[in-house]
Amino acid sequence: MSANPFLLAADNSPSLLPLLRENPALASEQDAHGYSLVHAAASYNHLDLLRALIREFNVDVNLRDEDDETALFVVETVEAARLLVEELGVDIKIKGSEGYTARQKIDEEGDFPQVAEYLKSKEDAGRAQDLLNGTNGDTGIAPPLPEGLNVSVSTITPAEENDLEVDPEFRRRIEELAGRDDFQSEAGQAELRRLVLDAIAEQNLADRNVRSRQD
Repeated sequence: MSANPFLLAADNSPSLLPLLRENPALASEQDAHGYSLVHAAASYNHLDLLRALIREFNVDVNLRDEDDETALFVVETVEAARLLVEELGVDIKIKGSEGYTARQKIDEEGDFPQVAEYLKSKEDAGRAQDLLNGTNGDTGIAPPLPEGLNVSVSTITPAEENDLEVDPEFRRRIEELAGRDDFQSEAGQAELRRLVLDAIAEQNLADRNVRSRQD
């Protein structure tokens, strides 16, 4: 009787990787419910196995089960979540068949609050990056930046030369914030959002003043 790779993955058996190297197609196999070796490795916190599946055997890190859930939905430790998100590039925005992201489902179930908190911090960082890029992403939490203004972490430049004069003080404040050690923290990201939204408000006020003088 041949060994069951899913059981080997759950046990982190040393015989699993040699088995996969003999038959690499097994690495991407899913059972009748879409459960994969990636799901198993993530769920049981077998980090080296998880790395090997994605890097050595090129398994899709966003492989979904029958509920459209990736391995991120079944992690139980911050270490596994961080590996999937920061090192292996799992998509944190994917929603399962119930309409929840991994963070929302883990938060709702309440069993692993530290994992939910970590994923929320990554979502907040993504929203802040959307603000920097002048886009809404799929969250719709903030309007785009004024037309012609492009904000990056280290610099602020007009889209076309002389199209828009950027406030030197705004440039200084955002570059100073980007250089802080706590830039990626919740407080740093909140301050970043305030800076960008202040720039939007000031630009809108300037536009209204110009229109009133022209009328």
